[in-house]
Amino acid sequence: MRNFENLLVWKKSCQLACAVYETFEKSRDYALVNQITRASVSIPSNIAEGSERHTEKEFVNFLYIAKGSAGELRTQIYIASKFGMITPQQQQDLIDRCKEVSRMLARLINQIGNKETTSPDNENK
Repeated sequence: MRNFENLLVWKKSCQLACAVYETFEKSRDYALVNQITRASVSIPSNIAEGSERHTEKEFVNFLYIAKGSAGELRTQIYIASKFGMITPQQQQDLIDRCKEVSRMLARLINQIGNKETTSPDNENK
């Protein structure tokens, strides 16, 4: 279907996950850090899983899940910052990256949705 490794949003979300791991690697709050790292890894993982599915509809569904994980990650970053687990600068960097990935996912979702609604197969529906 498509090679997820070629998707810029997948590359950016992998970079985000690595940045999250690096940022929180010395943290002792294992429960929150576990949630944060799991959410960060969920983003590129869902992009990859969806791209391996057989239909555009399934792919879009997994892109929505990835976008939801980006929102979850942003929330957890805000919470970690409130507890002083990261600096304001680290928070801002990670939040900016999350928002960028989320915007990219929204554009890809819209692009696929527009392609489906304008395909020749849908003209007679």
